[in-house]
Amino acid sequence: MINVESVVERIREIIDDENTKQLREVLDGYHAADLADIFNELTPSERLSCFNLLNEEKAADLLEYLTPQLQVELLGEIDQEHASKLIAQMPHDEVADVLGDMEEDESESYLDKLPRKFSSEVRELMTYNEESAGGIMNPMVLTVSADSDIKDVLDTIRSKAQKDNMDLYYVYVTDKQEHLLGVASLRKLLTSPIRSKITDIMTRDVVKLHIDDRQDYIADEFMKYQFSALPVVDLYNRLKGIVTWDDVQDIVEEETTDEIYTSSGIATEMVEDEDDILTGNIFHAVKARTPWLFITLIGEFFAVNVANRFSHTLTMLPIIAIFMPLLTGLGGNIGTQSITLIVRGLSTGQVTLKTAFHHIMRESAIGLLIGIIFGTLVTLVTWGWQHHIGLGLVVGVSMVINMACATLIGTLTPFVLKKMKVDPAIASGPVIATTIDVVGLFIYFSFATAYLIHITG
Repeated sequence: MINVESVVERIREIIDDENTKQLREVLDGYHAADLADIFNELTPSERLSCFNLLNEEKAADLLEYLTPQLQVELLGEIDQEHASKLIAQMPHDEVADVLGDMEEDESESYLDKLPRKFSSEVRELMTYNEESAGGIMNPMVLTVSADSDIKDVLDTIRSKAQKDNMDLYYVYVTDKQEHLLGVASLRKLLTSPIRSKITDIMTRDVVKLHIDDRQDYIADEFMKYQFSALPVVDLYNRLKGIVTWDDVQDIVEEETTDEIYTSSGIATEMVEDEDDILTGNIFHAVKARTPWLFITLIGEFFAVNVANRFSHTLTMLPIIAIFMPLLTGLGGNIGTQSITLIVRGLSTGQVTLKTAFHHIMRESAIGLLIGIIFGTLVTLVTWGWQHHIGLGLVVGVSMVINMACATLIGTLTPFVLKKMKVDPAIASGPVIATTIDVVGLFIYFSFATAYLIHITG
């Protein structure tokens, strides 16, 4: 792994020395993925100076690794004819993503300059939902006819694969109408008799994606079958493209990021580009983070109202106020643990709606046991600290019930949301945390009030 800071410092020294030859040699010595890390740390003018020194192949490779903002930035700074040549060397799905981030008139200008067939295929990709199989697939697929023998197929691979910039994992067998008939791996091809028919070695029961399949389903299929690529077909079983493992890697990263943001109460749907939340316009970040905080504010007013309704208890027994953070903190934490486990289980398939009752009962039992452990500990500590067994029991019993209820809420909510076809990750957001706080305070104050009534007769 390269030391990006030292490389950037060296590049800046070379730029200051105006040694173009040395700078080109330095840049050529790094993989495109490493160059992307380096470019992220350079200023716009430095990036442009370096980008202009790269050959077309390396520049096109680099663009694939850059963020959408940097892609648009660099392409907008260079001659459009040169930019079109670079774009034409990129995979179709990457080109569709790059052009999709541009203004419509700008993307149309690039499409008009691209080769007609290439442009037509990219235009088709841009009509699909970008979060569907059609939106992420690569339409460049190696296909052969059903009457081909192994020698014919190998000759086709040699003639087409490199020229057409294909992702070569499998060979797909189609008829004249492009209906998908079967698939054969390269390993199977290379180990089969040269005069065998492709139909003799191909797999007919093909695992495939539909053009409208969503990202989460695509990721699940790849996780289940562990293939390097899966074909994408339309309603009539016509082969339209392939989705590869690196596309799915991007999906998983995107889904994970979105899940983390959602569980933290950050509304990703409020911004066009999730990168804006972390590194973009601060007003976009404010827009994404404010809605759930506002809802949390309303929720906390309910917690304040609960405390206000028991103000007489606080007045008569003010010491109970010091234990409020203890109960809400532990209740919130154990509830969050349950939420995280169930949401993750639903995401990976380890937990399903069919097993909901089992997991609810199991987590409730765990929450009760942990509550008893911590409730006993809190009772003993409070008794020893305040020399008041009654107060210790109030805090301890409240702790047991609060943690059990928080676990139940944390376990039940993701299942309810899943049943309602709402993202379960929302369950771990501020709203549920606030709900647990309100319930916890109500339980605590109810016990404290009952105790106060008991001791005052």
